[in-house]
Amino acid sequence: MIGYLEGTLKQLDATRALVVAGGVGYELHISLSTYYRLEGKPQVALEVYTHVREDALSLYGFAGAEEKYAFEKLISISGIGPTLAQKILSGIDPVDLAEAIARDDTRKLSSIPGVGKKTAERICLELRDKILLPTPAATATAPTRSSINDDVQSALVNLGYRPKDAEMAVDKARQELGGDAEFSAVLKRALRHLTK
Repeated sequence: MIGYLEGTLKQLDATRALVVAGGVGYELHISLSTYYRLEGKPQVALEVYTHVREDALSLYGFAGAEEKYAFEKLISISGIGPTLAQKILSGIDPVDLAEAIARDDTRKLSSIPGVGKKTAERICLELRDKILLPTPAATATAPTRSSINDDVQSALVNLGYRPKDAEMAVDKARQELGGDAEFSAVLKRALRHLTK
């Protein structure tokens, strides 16, 4: 699973971004709000959601952790898939979405293209107690750090290491490197512990 991606922005349009990292081009579906935040930037960093189906593997990119969080909550609702969730987030930013849900403002939600009255009601009903967005300060530190740790652990397990060993190696690497270390640095240090 890919949870975070940093690299060179090769192509960008209103719905997709092509990011080159480590010589590989990753095509990500993006919302309009992410598009506006990426526009004109040669180097980008994105939170990523990996969507796996029988016939496809799709990556969804987000300029911020709060947008990814809202996306994951939206797709947890029956009948809302990643494409519709992305359209919703193109029509309303995560903070406004949370406020609309808290106020039960189905009219605002149903004004988004692709969202009918019934879908808006279902969003309000199912996410009323769930879509409390983290504060910006918490978003900048904890989720990014823990998602990098999770991604490193996942990569190590995929390489054949036992989950418990991978977790211990990531913890040791984090203690040595500190909280600001990126994916590749944590992975290299964790591998060093596992191959001692």
